[in-house]
Amino acid sequence: MTAASRDITTDLGLVLLAAIWGVNFSVVKIVLEELGPLALNALRFPLAAAALWLVLRGRTGPSLPTRADLPRVVLLGLIGNVGYQLCFIFGIDWTRAGNASLLLATTPVWTVILSALVGHERPNRWVVVGVLGTLLGITLVVLGRGDEISLGSVTLRGDLLMVAASMLWSTYTVGGYRLVARYGALRMTAWTLWIGTPCLVAMGIRELIATDLAAISTGTWLGVAYAGLLSIGLAYLLWYRGVQRLGNSRTAVYSNLVPVAALTTAWLWLGEVPTPIQILGATVILLGLTVARITQLPESSALR
Repeated sequence: MTAASRDITTDLGLVLLAAIWGVNFSVVKIVLEELGPLALNALRFPLAAAALWLVLRGRTGPSLPTRADLPRVVLLGLIGNVGYQLCFIFGIDWTRAGNASLLLATTPVWTVILSALVGHERPNRWVVVGVLGTLLGITLVVLGRGDEISLGSVTLRGDLLMVAASMLWSTYTVGGYRLVARYGALRMTAWTLWIGTPCLVAMGIRELIATDLAAISTGTWLGVAYAGLLSIGLAYLLWYRGVQRLGNSRTAVYSNLVPVAALTTAWLWLGEVPTPIQILGATVILLGLTVARITQLPESSALR
């Protein structure tokens, strides 16, 4: 596969990731009507972990990281799967939807900063402009749908958790950069997922036992499958493949396509017509993404 075709498939994969995560907001909202958040995690993470085990089974290559790399893999598993997930779930519960959208949209900004600090990438001014442009677009999308935004004492703990979630995901991205280059996106995704899954199952087992699983509807079980196999198993794999081929900063910018995907889903599925401000915001996000993606200098390119 040529470098150009590799980049195209990576870009398409990250667009697919944004679509999966965009739809996942609606899916999880429906599932949480019958399942608690910790019970949902206790079901969907083992499902994703098992799926990746089946994909890796029989493949040539290392079955485990080296002893020297194992502590970092364990740490990344706890950061990207346990820490991030808990901050994300409880952060959304304790703050407003508009606050959560804006604060989580700072992920590309943190990623650029962390990548520069550890010397992985040297983003040029246009990459920074593109990142800030997508952040502006997110703001327009949120304001356009009328979500209430109020950063104050009432939402403070939720706001802080959403900032923490954004920083943890950026740390997961940057921290796995060289390990992904060494072992590949599939193995790193699987290993970190296997580290985090037992912790999340242990946290959710009490809530899961208290749930009448026989009364769960078929639609909710399908939602659990979607949230596990696609929004975690496939999406995490696509994310780390982006890190491997495009680098930290350019991959992170794609996360701000998620509200555009959610907006499109609500339009096509729920009949919620976007406002002119939201359409403008989506356009700004796409322009910012384009600027950040096409201005890649040779010295700042990802490991290949």
